[in-house]
Amino acid sequence: MEASQGMVILDIEGARRFHGHSCPGLAIGIRAAEVALQEVGPHAEDEEVVAVVETDMCAVDAIQYLTGCTFGKGNLIHLDYGKSVFTFIRRSDGKAVRIALRPEPWGPPDAEREALYERVRQGQAGEEDLRRVQELRGQQIGDILAHPLADLFEIQQVEALIPARARIHDSVTCARCGERMMETRARLFRGELYCIPCFEIRERQED
Repeated sequence: MEASQGMVILDIEGARRFHGHSCPGLAIGIRAAEVALQEVGPHAEDEEVVAVVETDMCAVDAIQYLTGCTFGKGNLIHLDYGKSVFTFIRRSDGKAVRIALRPEPWGPPDAEREALYERVRQGQAGEEDLRRVQELRGQQIGDILAHPLADLFEIQQVEALIPARARIHDSVTCARCGERMMETRARLFRGELYCIPCFEIRERQED
């Protein structure tokens, strides 16, 4: 991995406000964004940096807030793989870094923590259990934010296909519901254009 671009300053409190609460998943995203900003850098222009995320967990909110890669701009791409893996690509020169969360980055499995979480999942946790869960979660968050990045993630320079820039498409009207949609999402059925939900309804009606 190339030398980093130096220390970056992260608005952790801003990321927490954006997400709505503090949690280990958000902390993972904060640290992944830290790697991205060090290795790929901030935006030189709109959509200069693209994030490809393989999960929809809390971490993605921190990535959006701290790196400026968002669904609305088209430079945040979600691959629904359920993996805590984040790839950042710089358009200007194609530099890309893949950041994969290591197994149990804050230490080995903790029997007490797992038992507590299971009681919470089963709806059997008492007030003391819930207080202890919050305490353990706080410790996890602190550990994630304090650990060296190399202990948390496997970080690799990779070759990545640079996604096309976001495009503005024409809109068309659904023949069933009358709502407007992007023309590239329209479905043709018996000579009429439908949005995807209405297209699926029409298909079922034909069965």
